[in-house]
Parts: sequence; C-alpha cells; structure tokens
Amino acid sequence: DVVLRDGSTLTLRPARHEDIPALLAFFEALSFESRYHRFFGVPKIDEDRVRLLLPIDRTRGCALVGECGSRLVAFAGFHRSGDRAEVAFTIADALQGHGVGTHLLERLAEIARAEGIRVFNAEVMGENRKMMQVFLDSGFAVSQRIQSGVYHVELSLEATADYSARAAMRSQLAATASMRPFFEPRVVAVVGANRQRGRIGSEILHNLIASGFRGTVVPVHPKVAVVEGRAAYARVSDIPGPVDLAMIVVPAAQVLDSVEDCLAKGVRALCVISAGFSESGSAGGELEAALVERIRTAGCRLIGPNCMGLLNTDPAIQLNATFSPVYPPAGSVAMSTQSGALGLAILDYARQLNIGISSFVSVGNKPDVSSNDLILYWAEDPRTSVILLYLESFGNPRKFSEIARRVGRIKPIVAVKAGRSRGGARAAASHTGALAASDSVVDALFRQAGVIRTDTLEELFGAATLLAHQPIPRGPRVAILTNAGGPGILAADACEAKGLQLAVLSDATRAELSSFLPAAASVGNPIDMLASASVDDYRHALATILADEGVDSVLTIFIPPLVTDADAVAGALASVARTSHGKPVAAIFMRAEGAPPALAPIPCFAFPESAAIALARVTAYGAWKQQPAGHVPVLTDVKAEAAKHIVETALRRGGGWLTTEEEQDLMTAVGIATAPARLTTTADEASAAADALGYPVALKAIGPALLHKTERQAVRLNLQNQQAVRAAADDLRRTLATDMSGLLVQRMVPGGVEMLVGALQDPIFGPLVVCGSGGILVDLLGDSSFRLHPITSQDASDMISELKSAPLLRGYRGAPPVDEAALRDTLLRVSALVGICPEIQELDLNPVKVLTSGACAVDVRIRVGKPHLGRPTRRVEY
Repeated sequence: DVVLRDGSTLTLRPARHEDIPALLAFFEALSFESRYHRFFGVPKIDEDRVRLLLPIDRTRGCALVGECGSRLVAFAGFHRSGDRAEVAFTIADALQGHGVGTHLLERLAEIARAEGIRVFNAEVMGENRKMMQVFLDSGFAVSQRIQSGVYHVELSLEATADYSARAAMRSQLAATASMRPFFEPRVVAVVGANRQRGRIGSEILHNLIASGFRGTVVPVHPKVAVVEGRAAYARVSDIPGPVDLAMIVVPAAQVLDSVEDCLAKGVRALCVISAGFSESGSAGGELEAALVERIRTAGCRLIGPNCMGLLNTDPAIQLNATFSPVYPPAGSVAMSTQSGALGLAILDYARQLNIGISSFVSVGNKPDVSSNDLILYWAEDPRTSVILLYLESFGNPRKFSEIARRVGRIKPIVAVKAGRSRGGARAAASHTGALAASDSVVDALFRQAGVIRTDTLEELFGAATLLAHQPIPRGPRVAILTNAGGPGILAADACEAKGLQLAVLSDATRAELSSFLPAAASVGNPIDMLASASVDDYRHALATILADEGVDSVLTIFIPPLVTDADAVAGALASVARTSHGKPVAAIFMRAEGAPPALAPIPCFAFPESAAIALARVTAYGAWKQQPAGHVPVLTDVKAEAAKHIVETALRRGGGWLTTEEEQDLMTAVGIATAPARLTTTADEASAAADALGYPVALKAIGPALLHKTERQAVRLNLQNQQAVRAAADDLRRTLATDMSGLLVQRMVPGGVEMLVGALQDPIFGPLVVCGSGGILVDLLGDSSFRLHPITSQDASDMISELKSAPLLRGYRGAPPVDEAALRDTLLRVSALVGICPEIQELDLNPVKVLTSGACAVDVRIRVGKPHLGRPTRRVEY
C-alpha cells in the first residue's frame, strides 16, 4: 500500500492473468489522450493485446497493477533483454499527477535491480510531458534523445544520493498530507457520543468542545437528536457536508459497520478508540485484519484501535480528541505512545513539568498509522522541535531506522522502548499482541538511527526538557557550579560515569572566579562557591564559565541556605543563560518545592544524577549529529549473479549449511579474502595438499555436525611437515569417526588480530550485520556490535569503535596497528552479500585475521533457507 501526494492510499500488487478482463476495461476507460500516449495511437484493445503486456514469467519481466477499492487504476511493467528492460506505464486519468507513476517506477526499479537489471529504456511521445516529468523527477540518472517526435529515454537504476534525497522528500510530503486530516480537521464526528458523562465517547466529545476546537464537532448517536447542545445524527453519512476525522467509540462488534458508514461518507481519517481487537486474542486479530482491509481498500488512514486518541495544541486548531481530563500547555514537544493508559499519566506528568506539547497521539495496536508515519509528519511540522516515543514493539524496524536516521539530523528523537528484560518482553507481547525484539538489537537500531534511548519515562522527559529549551552541546566537556561540595562531587561522579568529561578551566577563568569568590571557595571543577554564595556570585560565576572556550555545557547546583533567596538565584541563572554562547545550562535545585518559576527556560532536576544522565544522552546525540552521515558504498567488484547462483543451488537441495567449496566460492564472489585451502578425504591427499600450499598448515575436520570445530577438537594447527599432517589426519579420523566427511587443509595465517564478522536474519528486524572479538572471546566477553542492513561506511567504523577489543586493532601495548580499513571493507561486503542473497540465514566468519595489510577469513560457515515471511501483512510505503 502506497501513500500518494494527497495523502490517500493505493494498493500495488503483481498483475495476474486473471486480471485481463479488468485490465481490458481499464484501458477502454482511458481518455483519448491517455490511450494515444500509451499506445502511440488509439488502437483496438482486446484481450490478446492485453495478454502480450504481461510477462510470461519472472525471468522475462514484471507487471504491476494499482488498485483503488476493487478497481484497477494503474498498470506498469517491464520486459527484459539482458541487463536492460523496456518499461511502460498507464495511469487512470483521475489519478495522473498524484504520484502513482513515481511509486510504480520505484517499485519496478527495486524488483529489476534484484534481478540484475541495470537500465530501463522507455519511449515517450514528445507531448507526454507528465510521463517525462516522472522520469526526470525520479532522481535516477536520465539520458534522453528525441527522434521523430518521440523521446528515447534511458534510466540508470543505481540508487544515487540524488534519488535517495528525492525519495525521502516525496515520503515526507506524502506523510504530511496523509496525517493532516488527523491533526488539522475542520469537521470531527464522534461516533458513540451520548448524554451520560463519564463514558469514553461522551468525554471525547466534551473535551473537543471544552478545549475550544476551532472547527465543527458533530455527535453521532442512533437515537437522540442533541448531545451537549450539538445537533446529533444517527449515522456519519447523514451529516451534511464533508467530515475530515471520525472518532469511533462503539463496541468492537459494531466498529466495522461504523467504519463502512464513514468510508461511504468519504472520511479520510479514522481514530478507533474501541478495544477488543488483536490485543485480545485471535478472534480480535481477525476483526482487526478485516478493519485494516476496509480502510486500505478505501484509501483511508487509521489510528488505533485500542487507543486514547490524539490532540493538537496549535492555537489555530486546539484539538483535544482524547478522553484525558488533561489538556497540556502548548509547546514544541510531540509525543506518540503505544499504551493508552500510560498516555493519561504522560499527559499529566508533562503538565506538572510544564513541558509544552505540540501534538500527542496514542497509536494503540497500530496496524496502520505508526510512529513511522508520525515521525515523518512531525519532521515537517514547524511547531515541533523534539519527538518523543513510547514503544512496545516495532511494525517495520528497517523503515523506522531509515526514517529516524534522516529526521534525527534535523529534530531529535527520544524513545523509551519497553520490554528490556525477559519479563518485560513477555508483558509487552501480552499487551500489544506483538513480540518484543531482542534488546541488544534495539540498542543497535537506535544507535544507528541517532535515537536517544532512555530507560524510564522520567529520563525521557529529562532529555526532552533539555532538548526543548537548551542548545545541543558541542562536546562532552561539562563544568559544575555549586554552593555545596557534596552535591558537586556527586554530579562530577555521575557525569564521568556517563561518559562526560569534567572541563579543565582556563587560567583566565580561574583567575576571574578567584577575583570575587571567597578565598575558601574552590575554583577548580566542580566550582564550589560555598554556602554563602550570593545571587551576584551565581550570576557572575555562570557568565564567566560560559565564556570559557574549554566548556561545552554547565550544571548549576543550588541548595537553599538561610541567606540566599532561591527565586532570585533562579532569575539570575535564567538571565545569564539567555546569552549562553550556544551552550546548554541545566539546574539542580535540591529543595522540596522544586524549580522556581523564574528559572524557566532552564531545565531543573531534583538530583545531580538525573541531570547528568539527561546531559550525557543529549551530548551523545550532538556527537552523532556531528558525524558524517556515511553512505552505502557501491562495490563494483562484487559478482552478484555468481553469489545468487551458489545460494540458489543450495536451496534446490533443501538449503541448510553450505559445503566448504560453496562457502569459499561465495567469499570469492563477494571479494572477501580467505586463507588458501584444499578439501581432501584421505591422509595421503591431505599431505599432498599441504605440500602444494606450503607449510605450516592447519588441518580441519569437515562434517555436517562439526559446526563449532574448537569445541569438538576438530582442528590441528601449525603442522610443519608431511608426517605431522598424516598423524593429525589419522588422529582426527579416530576421534571423530563417522562425524567427519573430509579434511580441509589450510595454510596458516600468522599474526594479526582475530575478529568476528557475521550476519543473521532476525525474525523482526531482518538482516543484521555483526562485528566482534574473534575466536572464543566473542562468547566469553560478549564483545559484539550490531547494525541493521544495509550498513554505511560510518556504521562500519562505529561498529568497530564500540568493541572492547578495538584497541587491539590500533596497536595495543607496543604491538603494530593492523589494517582496520580492511576489516571495515569486510563488514561492508558482508552487508552487500545479505542484500544480494536474503536467503542467507546465518553467516559466520570467525576468525577473520586482520593483518598489517589486509584481512583474511580463516573459517567460514553459512546457512541458507527460504526467507521466513511470517503472517502476511500489508505495509504502507510513501
């Protein structure tokens, strides 16, 4: 399902031969101009001609249709010739200019690239500017020449940076259009409103009216004519004029009927508050699937079911379509929560902290609208500067990573992901009906995308207050200003524990502080002004510290003594912070009353540790933003077709672990060096192979059951001559008996640092790339890092730097540094391989010897199988 420029949705699927009658009707319904442009004239269209447009099989080409309801409204396809394909498009007149052609082109290009097609050819009539514009605006490299009034077009299907940027912008604009009826409706219908207060439908209706919604609110009730002083209608379809948003609060069994009525009215946005869907079991899951099918068929969008609604504090909108009694202050923080009940507490907590909310959404079971849609909308929302998420599960983690990585460069995203512990994961699955993902993989996803992960809601809001009201730190150097030594030490300890550095103050700064503070004061860092510190001392000291070029951020601590007024100190700090040289200031007011109002907009924390945690997380986000975005390199020497052939051959025999020869051939195809080796079956063959390879050699027993050779003692190392090889071969044969089917003789690779490079298919996150300490250390130390495929050059560098063993690569204790660039290259090649061959379920290069020049995979294990598709789902793409 794709979202078009106007926010409506359209279903794309493969064309089938049983579609021929519907396709014939589609072509016949086209205008004279559209048929003329598609067929270079207005020929008679019959079933035989339509049949010729459908490729015979996947190897010859591909054809897609676009469906709106039960009608075919678009057709596109390509016919293959070598590494090129002829492509053509047909779109219903009413949908031309809505982005349908672009979506078809993107999807066909994705399919074609996977089949090894590199170029699309097309012929376009000179006056068909709409089709030419689709090609020119796509971002693909386009060449064109005109002959006899016809454009001959070539599109290179390489996904360039320009293509990615344009596709991202198209996604953002489509998401904004898709979400606008939710956040900027003119008419809202409340289905299930009644006169009895305390019922959810009635509370939503009341809140819409009480919040001062600038549009029209219409209650829908089957029997009464007036609710809360508003004229009520029996059905949404009875309401005169258009309806933008329908809030549905009826028993689950009645939801589908209400939805059908809304769709018949042409409502573009539905929010189903009702529970009793996938969160309640299999019967509810079937009901939810039917609900999604209806809204997708109609090109509508859905928030919920099982949610508490949404709100928008924009003074021009003032929408409170929730049943929460709390309407938060307006501000720049947007939030999505997957838990409706928790949403009530979140809104109340935000109000207590005086955190201004731009908009809020409870997404519930999120079978349609999810955090991905909302992030894209908030990226374009000028009132939103910070995005907060409470997540229990991911719908499309790879899309989340792609979107968050892009949006996070312009607006910070802060998330709490529930299900960190085993017990928590079970609770999350029970509550949402979705399996919680591996927490280490979630951490990797967030690091890769620049998402600030917090452990608690308190920490979430701590980071949010800093981000909403203070600049991003330029670096990790923090200064601590206090009027009490103990809290200053606690703050220093907390900062260093969280990866911040205590700033070294310049001589000029220390001299300036000494000029007005008492002699007993400490002008190091922390700066302890003593309990006698006055309002002027705080003002002068903070200004002095902020002017120091060696300081990136400041924590100020105040414990109320008898002689100093807390409100006056707060006002002084806020006044100085307004000219803070672009450096954030956070305050700790250790008193029962909390933060004085005069402190705003400086964030205030009750204890030093909380402030240090928030500052550390925001500082890490600033460091991520400063990194280059990286790119997925194009590895021109990778032999994709050869790699596919090896994997397909293994799949034809049932999949499983590849043979040693297949593993070696696959590494050669992808350009990963392996230690020279020969597969043998007898001791004589092994000794001859060792002579040919050159000594010393390693001898490894080969067999389906010998996956972890070290544990089975199936390896003999540093064999120096024929006699040693023969003896080792005989010993392995005696020890392993029938488990051994062959002997691999491999030249020893001396020196270097042993690392692990791998990949695996996660059932939720898809392909993951892994890097870690090699040999047995990866299990012993738990020293590994993950990233979602595809990884960029920057991802590869970050993965290595995160490891405890990274210093070994860079010359530890006098050892020479090794070729870290070769290890990065190996990671990128493994990422490319799992993209080419998604059937790879597990890939283990352990160890990879990283040498002073180059890297070499010493042991390779690869398992393949048909990709696990799970329960069929319909994705929404922009």
